Amino acid sequence: MKFLTGLLAAVLLIASMGASHAVVRIADDRGGRIGTYVDKYQDLRQSGDTVIIDGLCASACTIVLGAIPPDRICVTSHATLGFHAAWDFGSNGRAVTNTEATQMLYAMYPSQVKRWINQRGGLTPHMLFLKGRQLQAMYKPCYLDAQASANKPSSR
Repeated sequence: MKFLTGLLAAVLLIASMGASHAVVRIADDRGGRIGTYVDKYQDLRQSGDTVIIDGLCASACTIVLGAIPPDRICVTSHATLGFHAAWDFGSNGRAVTNTEATQMLYAMYPSQVKRWINQRGGLTPHMLFLKGRQLQAMYKPCYLDAQASANKPSSR
């Protein structure tokens, strides 16, 4: 019965997206350079693709929340978002918070995510994890949990 329910959900999701739209799955993405992610997600926004967050999306990966309309993002029960302040390498080779980049990153987030971050002390060098019921209260659930988890992450 679960298989039939999952199959029906998959058919309905595909039918609602239209022929020109695809699904991009994010899982185990630890982030990287902010500019790379801004470019990547601008292209994804223009593509019209739906985004499934099905695992870790941390650091610069979380820019997806501001770049993609919320109605094109869904989260599975495995989704975890990780937020922290932006940083650069200092003259001694250690990580130094980049205040300007942190403010830019923060400005990209939707208001409910900003509120959640603020309630936890803001963006700092320490990682904040948003997952479970709190995350699912902000974004629609993906009804393809089993199928999304079985597929490999997108190479986008």
